[in-house]
Amino acid sequence: MKVLLISANTLREPYPVYPLGLDYVAGAIAGAHEVRCLDLNSLADDQDGLPHAVRAFGPDVIAISVRNIDNTDALYPKGFMAHYRQLAQTLRRCSAAPIVLGGTGFTLFAQEIMRMLEADYGIVGEGERLAMLLQALEQGKDPAGVPGVVVGQASAPAPDPWPRAVVRRFDPNGAHLDFYLRHGGMLNLQTKRGCPFRCIYCSYPYIEGGRLRFAPPEQIARTAVELQQAGARYLFITDSAFNADGAHSLAVAQAFKKQGLTIPWGGFFAPVPMPANYFRILAECGLKHVEFGTESLCDAVLTAYRKPFSRRHVFAAHQAAQAAGLHVAHYFLFGGPGETAKTLAESFYHMDGLEKAALFLFCGMRIYPHTSLYEITLQQGQISAGQSILEPVFYQPPSISLTDIARQVEAHAQGREHWVRGAGGEQTIQILTRMYQRGRTGPLWEYLIR
Repeated sequence: MKVLLISANTLREPYPVYPLGLDYVAGAIAGAHEVRCLDLNSLADDQDGLPHAVRAFGPDVIAISVRNIDNTDALYPKGFMAHYRQLAQTLRRCSAAPIVLGGTGFTLFAQEIMRMLEADYGIVGEGERLAMLLQALEQGKDPAGVPGVVVGQASAPAPDPWPRAVVRRFDPNGAHLDFYLRHGGMLNLQTKRGCPFRCIYCSYPYIEGGRLRFAPPEQIARTAVELQQAGARYLFITDSAFNADGAHSLAVAQAFKKQGLTIPWGGFFAPVPMPANYFRILAECGLKHVEFGTESLCDAVLTAYRKPFSRRHVFAAHQAAQAAGLHVAHYFLFGGPGETAKTLAESFYHMDGLEKAALFLFCGMRIYPHTSLYEITLQQGQISAGQSILEPVFYQPPSISLTDIARQVEAHAQGREHWVRGAGGEQTIQILTRMYQRGRTGPLWEYLIR
């Protein structure tokens, strides 16, 4: 079968993200099918590019990755479902091929999105299951019998994690690669799936499972070198937390060095206790940027968020990363359960102690299905059973409004260039675009630090 895989994510704030998921889906089906990847980012300036590409390929199946439902910004919320609806309508006009939906965003809202986009099939959970759906279609079997496949308006819970080996099919000649090489030179890697943490707002355990599943470090390193040879000038590791398993992450970094990776890399980290020389070893293996999911500097709030660390651990991790010569950023998420005027003030008081770091400040905790936060808001009566939360709905702390939180964040951020509200907005996109045009690479937030 001829299968067209479409990355529909065009969000560029703060920078465009290479569609890694399509590489894995292509790896699962390419041996048995003719596969072509189409990235809407590479067609942004060509209104007729999508219909032309679809008609030229003549797919038997069209699969769309629905990654982002909205921008998760309570102050300036922006939903993307209208964009997906328009995409589906365009595809219907230029092709009779059945449409299959998948991706992280789809997995969380499968039934609603199936109904809204009038799709034929959906894949809940990991996208490699498309291989099983295609096999069922070829053999004339009922696709509803495939675990994780949604047909029509039926429901399908996320199945157990994908039991087979995952294979990334990176195409160094892919038509969409040039877009990312020109916009920052950043490509990405995944070293494992699953998340052992139980943060109340996070959907990772539902989508990928709560048990870590590792890729072999040598295989990851070979892929990293392949990306470098294709023109990547920076690699970002997309794991929920690269250091969720210290031994594996060290082995990956050392494999980078052994395989001859020379470009810098970065990733998300949890500020949990690590071995004394952990960050120093990673720095010697090319790590440049550490992005901590800190969320708060009030221990009561961290406990309410079910974080596996305290404020003391945050500062210890911060100091260890800086001592290794790394650029450090922290992400904060104000306004979740347990947040009060007092806890907010406590975080502000300690944040200035995070010296020589970029701080990204988000106000409002987006409510997603299949999370502990969903159950909390349901019990508190903030949402009702069966209520649609496809359009962004945010948790409302009982004792302080999100408006008051935003006002205080704005006031404390005045005069602090390294305190960034949200992802920085359109102004940040414009600045990054200019810097990328001048040949800069990577996330570039280190230029905020004074």
